[in-house]
Amino acid sequence: MNIVNTFRKLWEQHGFWTRSFIISTAEGTGDLELVTNRLFRNPADFAEVLKLFYGKEKANTFKNLLEQHLLIAADLVNAAKAESTETADETRKKWYKNARQIAYFLEDINPVWKKEDWQAMLFEHLKLVESEAVNRLGKQYAEDIKIFDSIENQALQMADEMSEGIMRQFKI
Repeated sequence: MNIVNTFRKLWEQHGFWTRSFIISTAEGTGDLELVTNRLFRNPADFAEVLKLFYGKEKANTFKNLLEQHLLIAADLVNAAKAESTETADETRKKWYKNARQIAYFLEDINPVWKKEDWQAMLFEHLKLVESEAVNRLGKQYAEDIKIFDSIENQALQMADEMSEGIMRQFKI
């Protein structure tokens, strides 16, 4: 298994299918259920790879945390679409709490990974995704596309951090 390419693919798919969800929600394209189902395959795909290194229980914990990340993101996009500022603010707090949980979990399973590094990357991810959604909902398509370029680059950074940490931990 090529660890680097595998995690790059998974993190890029995470960004791509999140973007597809945002577009489907914002534009009402009729494919929302199909896109959502594909987006929610991503945490399971991560778990399949992670269980090779950390076992089923820890892989499922990551899967559950990533599923929560996606559910909260969906709630945030829907709150923004409904222009419900109060709901969006509360949902955003939950989203950042979930990101901290993911960062702590990753540090717990791999001594190479540091929660501060993961938290910074995840917070940047959240900021970018929210900005992407706001721009899409506001029909600021050029800015939306520009932000997605940043999301893709940032996803590759997280992928490299994940694969390098596993290779160092397991001396691969």
